[in-house]
Amino acid sequence: MRRLLPQALVVIALAGGTWAFLAHDKAVRLSVDGRQRTLHSFAGDTGELLDDEGVRLGPHDAVDPVPGRPLAHGDRIAVRRGKPLDLTVDTERRARWTTAATVRGALRELRVPAEGAYLSVPHWAGIPRSGLVLEVRTERTVTVTADGRERTLRTNAGTVRDAVAEAGVVLRGPDTTFPPPDTFPRDRGVLRVLRVRGERRVREEPIPYPAVRRADPVLLRGAEVIVQAGVSGVRRVTYAVRTVDGVRQRPRVLRSETVREPVPRIVRVGTRSARVPGADGPHRAAMARCVSAGRPRYAPLGDRTFGARKLYVQPGALPWPDCGLGPNE
Repeated sequence: MRRLLPQALVVIALAGGTWAFLAHDKAVRLSVDGRQRTLHSFAGDTGELLDDEGVRLGPHDAVDPVPGRPLAHGDRIAVRRGKPLDLTVDTERRARWTTAATVRGALRELRVPAEGAYLSVPHWAGIPRSGLVLEVRTERTVTVTADGRERTLRTNAGTVRDAVAEAGVVLRGPDTTFPPPDTFPRDRGVLRVLRVRGERRVREEPIPYPAVRRADPVLLRGAEVIVQAGVSGVRRVTYAVRTVDGVRQRPRVLRSETVREPVPRIVRVGTRSARVPGADGPHRAAMARCVSAGRPRYAPLGDRTFGARKLYVQPGALPWPDCGLGPNE
């Protein structure tokens, strides 16, 4: 008995330790981005378990249950890595992070409507750790007006041109749309088709002639003599004329060429003074009548007055007693 008692005590101690060991050992399932494994751990909480397994968490990673929660036998821990998403939704570009495994899951997570939408990457495709570039065009309602008719449809078209084509409307030649064909069709937008018809027209237009005035010291001041009559030139102009939905637009010049150069109008302008020393007193009109012998068209008034004054300074008023050349004239 004395020999068996120490051995029994050792066995009891070992059994107690084993039961203590088994009491703290927990079997758990760990999943990292869908890859699962079962392991035994003495960790007290989720965070401690992840540290023991060398799983480092990034700022965009998600863990369920959250780190710090006490760990129990049979627990399931799921780690979902955050992945960058370069997302464009209806031309609006956004930088996002997602822990979803597929495109469908990411759209659901980010609350992007995917029903009827165009996706640049299939909805079932997985998202790698490095991230993904994804374009989404949601389904919208647009109204196309063309040729006096309206057509309303649901579309995920990326351009007005594509939406118009889906409505069964054909753009021909210079036809266009408003908004412009390459713009994005917004939800509840009205897309107007503009029927454009164009033609070219040629028209001859006058070119105004310039007026050239040249000083002439021989002519009296105020007198003008036309040396050369002006002649307008001619230019041939080609216009582009458009009608948009029956409304004529402002013509646009395509080409202009000179057919005939204009001929300038040349005028001699007198600069000679009509004053004659010694003949400033007599009335100019009376002297002009006398020198022209009562014929007013004999010479221009300025020339007649000038001639009369030249004669006046020689014999005075004596040769014309009845011409009214008194001192008050």
